[in-house]
Order: sequence, then structure tokens, then C-alpha cells
Amino acid sequence: MQGKNAVITGGARGIGESIARLLAKMGANIVIWDVLEDQAKATAGAIASAFGVKTAGQAADVTSGDSVEAAVAAAVAGLGGIDILINNAGITRDGLLIRMKEEDWDKVLAINLKGVWQCTKSVGRVMLKARRGAIVNIASVVGVMGNAGQANYSASKAGVIGLTKTSAKEFASRGIRVNAVAPGFIRTAMTDKLTDEQRKRMLDLIPLGQLGTPEDVADAAVFLASDAARYITGQTINVCGGMLM
Repeated sequence: MQGKNAVITGGARGIGESIARLLAKMGANIVIWDVLEDQAKATAGAIASAFGVKTAGQAADVTSGDSVEAAVAAAVAGLGGIDILINNAGITRDGLLIRMKEEDWDKVLAINLKGVWQCTKSVGRVMLKARRGAIVNIASVVGVMGNAGQANYSASKAGVIGLTKTSAKEFASRGIRVNAVAPGFIRTAMTDKLTDEQRKRMLDLIPLGQLGTPEDVADAAVFLASDAARYITGQTINVCGGMLM
């Protein structure tokens, strides 16, 4: 990763921040795109201090073509190119399908799926010219297995997996690999608030008997972005403790 330039969407916190930190630890320069501009800049500054790489935090709305194009131009101007794209930005607006509000469906699909398409399209142009690059999309196991109460989220992540396969086929001839990581239940601020009963029901679904961590997802994402995965494209790696086999 030494000297490579990586863009991480939604990288100001959570899984995105963990991926950014691991990439930086391995020597990559980091650009964090997030709607939380102040937090993106703060995270980028902390990563620069910790690992001594070039970093930047930029405001970017992944649902807006103009916003993404401006962010791409700024990243290229600052670093000279983009070698790695991590499409991590995503949200949830859970609810039973029959009660789901149209705006909750539209918002989740716009950020989780359209955002991946928009960033892949815009950064892809840079990579196509350079004839190299690696793109890793953060999907979810519910995009494969579904989950009650998450019709919008599971549909968006199923779309991400399909988009991963198609873009991998379109970009392969130019030396660009596209893969996905599909996390299962990952320890977050939200899961930390679960009751003991809720946590037990969740853990009963996981053969390894424990929640994953953001670092577990980062390990898989950074592997796929690295030259160690040079012969892997169009694949989805499930990071779920065996919940989906």
C-alpha cells in the first residue's frame, strides 16, 4: 500500500474509519469523503498524526453527481491520482415493508446504491485512464439472505452486490478490480445498547458465537484492495461469523 492513494466514503467514523486507519497503517495516503465535513477533517487529521501519511477530509454527498465530481477533482489535485476506492457510505431506515414510508425507501436506496454507482462511475474514469485500480464495496449479508424489517436496506445491498459483479466485468480489461465485503452483525454503538435478550437472539444466529468488529471488516476490505488479491475480482466476501454459509 506504500504510496497508494485511497478514497473512503463515509470514512469519518465506524467501519469506514477503521478501513481508513488500516490503509494508512500500511502506507496509503487517505482521503475521507463524508457529509460530516468537520468530522471527516478531524478523522483525517488524527490518521495523519498517527501514521505520517498524507490525508484530507472532504465534504461529499454521494447521491449528488456534482458533489462527487468536485470531490474527485479535489482528491486528484491533492494526491495526483486515486488507486483505491472504498464505497462504504450507507444508512438504515428500518421498518416493516407494509408500513415503510416512501421517503425512507428512497433515502436508503439513494445513499446505499446510487451512491456506490455514482462514486464508481466518477472515480472509475480516473482509474480507467491510469489503467489500474481497486474498488471495494461494503455490502451486507442481508443483501443475500434478506432480513425482516429491512426491505429497503436489503434491496440496496443486493443491488450493491449486482453492481459489483457488473462493474468488475466492465473494468477488468483495464486492470481494475471490483469486489465487495458483506458484513454480518458488527459491534457498533447501536448493538452496544441491545438488551441481554436481544443480544442472545442475535448471537444464536452466529456459529462463531460473537459479534464482529469494524476491524474485522477492515481486514477483509484492505486485503481485497491490496496486491495480495491481484487475481480476485467480482467476488463478495462474507464477514459474518458463519451466519451466512
